[in-house]
Amino acid sequence: MKWFFAIFLTFSIVFLTIFGINCVYGTIFPLKYTEEVEFASDKTGLDSATILSVINVESHFNKNAISPKGAVGLMQVLPTTADEIVKNLNLGDYDLENPQTNIYIGSVYLAQLLNKFKDLKIALCAYNAGPANVKSWLSDEKYSSDGTTLEKIPFAETENYLQKFQKNFKYYSQKIK
Repeated sequence: MKWFFAIFLTFSIVFLTIFGINCVYGTIFPLKYTEEVEFASDKTGLDSATILSVINVESHFNKNAISPKGAVGLMQVLPTTADEIVKNLNLGDYDLENPQTNIYIGSVYLAQLLNKFKDLKIALCAYNAGPANVKSWLSDEKYSSDGTTLEKIPFAETENYLQKFQKNFKYYSQKIK
C-alpha cells in the first residue's frame, strides 16, 4: 500500500508540475487574438509582446470591457481617441468592440505616443494617464530632471500599470519567440 501511495504522489507531482503550471500561466497570461496582434504589429512596428502585454493589463483579454471613463474593448481605447486616429488615417466607419479594429487603433495610438515621447516607458505612461499629464510631468523637476525621462511617476495607478506591463512583457517576450 505504501508503494501505491508513493507512486500516486510522484505521478501527481509530475502531472501538476507539467500541466498545472501551464494552466496557471494560461490563466494569468492568456494568448488570444494572435492574428489580430500580428496584423497590428506589422502595421505599426510595435512588438507583438508589447501589444499582448497592453491588452492583458488593460482588459485581461475581455473584448467587452468598458472602463468607468468610457474606454472600450481589449486595448481600452477612448472613443474620442479612436475618432482622432480614424480621421487621421482615413479609415471610415469603425467598431471599437471589434477585436481587430480595437487592437489596431490601440496599437496605432501607442505607436504615435512612442514616436512622440521616444521611450516605451513614457509612452505607456501616456497611454495610461494621458499625454497631457505626462507632458506636465516631464516639465516638472519633481518628476524629470532632463525633460525627457521620468524619475518619478506621481500617479500610483500609472506606476502599477507599468509594473504589470513589465511582468506581462517578460512573459510574452519569452513565449512568442
